[in-house]
Amino acid sequence: MSTLRALDFDLGIELEEAIRRCVDEHVAFCVLDRRLSPRSRAEELANLGATELCDHDATIRLSNGRPVDDEVGLVMLTSGSSGRPKAAELTWAALEASAQMTTLALRATHHSVWYPVLPACHIGGLAVVLRAVFTDATLLWGPADELALAPERGATHVSVVRAQLARHDLSGFDRVLLGGAKPPSVLDDNVTATWGMTETGSGVVYDGVALEGVDVASVDGELLVRSPSLFRSYRDAPRPRRRGPDQRDDWFPTGDGGEVVDGTVRVFGRLGSLINTGGEKLWPEALETALSGLDGVRDVAVVGVEDLEWGQRVVALVVGDGTSLDEEIRHRADEHIGPWAKPKEIRYVAAIPRTANGKIRRGDLQHLY
Repeated sequence: MSTLRALDFDLGIELEEAIRRCVDEHVAFCVLDRRLSPRSRAEELANLGATELCDHDATIRLSNGRPVDDEVGLVMLTSGSSGRPKAAELTWAALEASAQMTTLALRATHHSVWYPVLPACHIGGLAVVLRAVFTDATLLWGPADELALAPERGATHVSVVRAQLARHDLSGFDRVLLGGAKPPSVLDDNVTATWGMTETGSGVVYDGVALEGVDVASVDGELLVRSPSLFRSYRDAPRPRRRGPDQRDDWFPTGDGGEVVDGTVRVFGRLGSLINTGGEKLWPEALETALSGLDGVRDVAVVGVEDLEWGQRVVALVVGDGTSLDEEIRHRADEHIGPWAKPKEIRYVAAIPRTANGKIRRGDLQHLY
């Protein structure tokens, strides 16, 4: 059994050096979210089960931690977008496999220079750092709000979420990886939409195509994954397994609905958020994508609320520009999806709760309706 070291650093060179020390010493690690309140920080440490806390000043022992097996290299909390975060254990082999697979998929005529801007307490941000640790990729550190200037300083690659894609000119990068929330319907040529999660060790599908060494299948409408980058287990539970199309039970059920047609993976959304309204099925993500293109809609989330007549009625939670958009919203829903997608209710809210990587915190939406 081994130590689990919690790294308490801002995103930057000191964090990179701390991670490299953990890899060199073969010490399992986790990365703390420095934005949390003291109370939330204590809960985070408890959920992770860290046995050490390392910051700028010292490394101290934690009395209530739990050691990990020697093969475990990383413990990371899932995003918690659809419920309570779970602590996933990823092995050293899985971390290296993810870094190698993604680097190979993005290989150009020269090695990659990444500009890290996503929090490393989430897999999308940490994966950028680990590519520099396990491959010949390098990191260029700088302020997150200077994304557009990074290519002039030599950066070639960046991973972002949808909000950053909208706010910054990223045309100077060779490749932009977009993760987190569902991507826009139209992307620039240098932008690659990725799909993956903490349990898959970062993105495993790029622009609808599984990375080399990754298998994706759909069984009963749920996407299953088999990959060398898969997590080993949760801290308090074994990894879920499901029988795949080859009748082997080593597939991971992702909880995402989707299909695989002629090798192309289409992700519909979380199965738990699927809305059944009047017998018609509606993926909230599909309607959110349609409505986000409307002038005046700054952010939007779609939920299904229990209803005696419809089973569930469609409710749109909209961050608007101060004007009534009801007619435009219902017309767009009808035009892009069908009459069953027209919201029965539209509520204007101040903000949509989202995770750091841009995913809607669907468990928190109930406070808005």
